Amino acid sequence: MAIRIFIDQGHNPQNPNAGAEGNGVREQDITYDVGVRLAALLNANPNFEARLSRNSPDEQLGTSTTTSLQARVYGANSWRADYFISLHANASTISTASGSEAYVYSLSSIATDMAHLILDGLNYMTGLQNRGVFARPTLYVLRATSMPAVLVEMGYITNPGDAYLMTYDPESFARGIYNGILTYYGLL
Repeated sequence: MAIRIFIDQGHNPQNPNAGAEGNGVREQDITYDVGVRLAALLNANPNFEARLSRNSPDEQLGTSTTTSLQARVYGANSWRADYFISLHANASTISTASGSEAYVYSLSSIATDMAHLILDGLNYMTGLQNRGVFARPTLYVLRATSMPAVLVEMGYITNPGDAYLMTYDPESFARGIYNGILTYYGLL
């Protein structure tokens, strides 16, 4: 049976639950694009089956931030995914902040191993600094999923270099995450 990966493209195309903006780009557009590319890579591999939280760039999930997050978790839980990967772009008031980081519910979770390998894959494919894996038990998508979950901050939308890479080379981000998943399952 194929390994089921639920890819959550963080944020809605508009409020409620729209993402960050920086350098003329929107987080929700970046996450949508990278998610579609990651799903295509996974679905082309007979070992995997991937589903997306947003199936079109203008799909709106929920009528509030709470119901948007609940819809994402419900999609993964009802499908009985083996893993939940939530894609995001970070933001900071410090424009030089750069790199990729990941969040898990607990550092003792098996999701921590996946998170480290995803960050290694992103670093290799994009050259962005690996900023590490952190526990964030308060994040709804990490605590309410019934499977291991990783939230990936692919880069800083507020950093011109990171934003440029995420906008003009989304394939490298998708492939970096994909390679991390393959490594986790011993397929690379």
